[in-house]
Parts: sequence; C-alpha cells; structure tokens
Amino acid sequence: MSMEAAALPLGESPLEQLRLARRIIEQESRALDQTAARLGGDFCQAVSYLYACRGSVIVSGMGKAGLIGQKIMATLASTGTRSHCLHPAEAVHGDLGRVHADDVLLILSQSGETEEVVRLLPSLTELGVPIIAITARADSTLGRAASVTIALGSMDEACSLGLAPSTSTTVMLAVGDALALVTSRMRNFGREDFARFHPAGSLGRKLSKVEDHMRPLKSCRVASSSQTIREVLVAVRVEGRRTGATMLVDTSERLAGIFTDSDLARLFELRRDDELDRPIGQVMTADPLRVCLGSKMLDAMAMMAGRKISELPVVDDNGKPVGLIDVTDVMGLLPSEITEPERTQSSRSTDTPKGPSTRCRVFPEPKAG
Repeated sequence: MSMEAAALPLGESPLEQLRLARRIIEQESRALDQTAARLGGDFCQAVSYLYACRGSVIVSGMGKAGLIGQKIMATLASTGTRSHCLHPAEAVHGDLGRVHADDVLLILSQSGETEEVVRLLPSLTELGVPIIAITARADSTLGRAASVTIALGSMDEACSLGLAPSTSTTVMLAVGDALALVTSRMRNFGREDFARFHPAGSLGRKLSKVEDHMRPLKSCRVASSSQTIREVLVAVRVEGRRTGATMLVDTSERLAGIFTDSDLARLFELRRDDELDRPIGQVMTADPLRVCLGSKMLDAMAMMAGRKISELPVVDDNGKPVGLIDVTDVMGLLPSEITEPERTQSSRSTDTPKGPSTRCRVFPEPKAG
C-alpha cells in the first residue's frame, strides 16, 4: 500500500471523494436555482437603494459572511458603486464614524441574530441609515431592523456536519453579485468606466486606448512612397529599438502603405536586388490595415490577431500616421492564438485587404440596455 493510500480515511477512496465533491457542488447549485426563483420585489427595492445612494455602500458581516461581504464590496466598487467594508465588532469601538447619513448599509448574516451585528443595529437606526439585509428570515432581528430584507430562506449547509457555512455563503455571494451587477447596468457602466477602475494588468490595458501603447511618430520610421527603397533604408532612422516596418505617406502626408522587414528579406531571397532603386510605393503594401486615435486596444489586438500581423499603424481623423502598434510591445495583450510566429503586413501576404480603405476601422461602443 502506498503512503498516499494509507493516509486516506477508511473507506474514503478517490472515487468516493469525487462523489462527495459532486454532491456538495450539486447541493449548492440547487440552492442557487431556488434562490433565483425566489427573488422578487425586495431585490428590486434593494437595487433602488443602491442606485440612489449618494454616499457609499457599506458592507458588513461577521465571520464567513463578512468575508463574502468583502468580495461583494470589491465587486460593487469595481463596477461603479462606491463602497467599503465595516467590521461589526470594530464599528462599536469607533468605526461607526465612517458611516454618513448618505450611505447605505448592506449587512449579511444567515441567522440574522449574530451578536456583533445585532449590537450594531440600534446605532445605525439612530443614524438614520438605510439597511439592506441579506439573511435567512425576514422576521429575524436583522430582518426586522432592515429597510429591505432579501430573505434567503432556510437551507442545509453542504458541510457533512451541516455546520460550516458553505451553501449559505455561496448563495449570499450570488445575491451580492446580482445586486452589484444589476445596479451597475442601471448606471450604464461601460467599458471605458471599467478600464478607468482597472488600469493595471492585461485587462485594463486591453480596455485602454491605442495612443496609450503605440510608439509615437518620432519613434517610428516614416518615408515618402515616392522614395526608393535604398533611399528609405539609408535616410530613415530613429533612436531606440527599431520597429519592423516603415510607414509610407503620400504628398498629403496621409498613410499610403507600409513596407516591412519581411518585404525587404523577400527581395533578397528572390535575388531582386535591382528593385532597391525602384520607388518603394511599387512594392509596399498599399492601403494597409490601420486604426484611428481613440480606438480600444482590445479592438486593435483583435485585428492583429485575426490577420496575424505584427505592426498596426495608428492614424488621425485625416488619415495621417501618428504612431504604430508593434507586437513586441504588447505581446501580453494578444490572444493566445497569435503567439505562433507572426506575419507582418506584407505586399505578398494573402491577407492584404482588397479595395479602397481610406477610413479607419471604427469600433462603436455597444448600446446600453
């Protein structure tokens, strides 16, 4: 017998462990279904309080309910509803000073009789702060003191002893998420708002704008489409790490095409050195993909991933280049499917867009509601 097998309780085989785990998840899932069906006017009234709140939504609870409250608070804050937590035990020792008349209290307690929570209620009543209660029974002490009570009903905990908060905390979390997200939708909380509250990490960067990540024009190679390839290679130099593409402009300084390192390498591979003294406009990729200033990085990354390109020009409303998105600068933002070897915008690429494209790709915001 292995040490792992010997360490297992008698009769608790891996198969039995999986059966127990599935029963726990199924039990909690059934409780969620029942709660969803039970929601009614009290939930809508609670959302009205949250939406109308001019101060902060203060979330409170003890023990496991308090930990669930912290997550609900974070969800509220990140989706447009100002919020913070209040520990019931600390509240009666001075932290009640955080509570303002414009605030709304969201209190979680499955029993509705938690000592620290009950002790807090008279002070909140005196302050005149609306209370939203998430608890099992509307006739509990917390339920009676609340302005609106979302009654979850009695439920069996998934714990084998029927004691450890498990089913009840799962349901509390789901109801809290529902409150936060319905309120957020009522506020018309959009992608730009989400990006403002999530500036760090890949999620925030994807929802930011292209000008926040592009290489500015002074760091890009730009030349006239009438110059020869040799002239461009000799004359167009920039400080710092070079990009793999040169943007070509016409006599009006509008973006006319792009010429990549891959294009140059292909000329040498095919022994077409004589073309180095031809106008670069004859071998460039004409009318390349581009995005306008103000476009979302998420949309730009989708375009680069979909076409497997490494450089994407950024232009202003007049079609003049103002910068370039280089794949090496934004690899962390790209979908996993583009982690394969990149293909640049090339005059020999089968993905070169056909037909005129004098305007930027514009990605409208989704309509609220």
